[in-house]
Amino acid sequence: MDDGFVEGNFLGLADSDGNSDVNIASIPYELTTSYGQGTAEGPAACIIASGQVELFDDLLGEELPAGAVIRTVEPWNGEGNSLQEQLDGIGKYAEKQYSSGAFPIFLGGEHGMLPGILRGCPQKVTLIQIDAHADLRDELDGEPYSHACAIARSLDEGAIGVHQVGIRAYCSQERDYIENDERVNTWFAKDVMSPITGHKKWDEWIEAISKIEGPVHLTVDIDGLDGSLVPATGTPVPGGLSFWHVVQTIETAFANCEIISADVNEIVPQKDTPLTQFTAAMIATKITAAFIANRS
Repeated sequence: MDDGFVEGNFLGLADSDGNSDVNIASIPYELTTSYGQGTAEGPAACIIASGQVELFDDLLGEELPAGAVIRTVEPWNGEGNSLQEQLDGIGKYAEKQYSSGAFPIFLGGEHGMLPGILRGCPQKVTLIQIDAHADLRDELDGEPYSHACAIARSLDEGAIGVHQVGIRAYCSQERDYIENDERVNTWFAKDVMSPITGHKKWDEWIEAISKIEGPVHLTVDIDGLDGSLVPATGTPVPGGLSFWHVVQTIETAFANCEIISADVNEIVPQKDTPLTQFTAAMIATKITAAFIANRS
């Protein structure tokens, strides 16, 4: 390891003085998981795994931090006696990251943290969502703020709309939402991954996100990738995106949109191999590099 390696910092980067350009902010939130458990430990596992990620990025053409200050900040404290108190706390934590002037990358934690993040966001955003699930349910097990309702509640919190890709697990109520709400634009995995129509549908996705106007928040639920890449995430689903689909989405979004923040969520530590958390760390690293490459 490099002499400047610091365990506990994202990518093992040494602490730097001055204002940060990117804040790596952990939200170890897990309150409504309905299948696999462990997302509360996901952010820390992702940061540990990031210490093994190569710092060279081909988009930048150099090694990170590439002249930027990347700071790993104190995690959200987890305080709150109820779900709503915790979401309010996440909102205050997110607001602090936005007000710092740095680009915030939130590591989670279950996807149910997203409405909380938007409570602290100073602007109304369009969402670009990578996910296996539509997350548009009215409720799950009686809870309207379940992780399965993250996008529906984010729209309630004031998100302008959502462009979602990789979707392949949804209920009939979510299908109706997709078909009837003009704020929701969905690219299903069965279409973009089809050996017959996939290339055309994928090009449509890339073109569509390239045209989004106004502030954008990028939300990456790692179960949007094929389950073989993230087997320990809370609800791994076969038939998902490849790693390179996610990379192209990230690079396209940052090159063409006003991305003001991002999150990588549903990270669950994998016991027998670090594949799941390492994949999440690679995605967070690509987001970091894409931001640095395109910052004005």
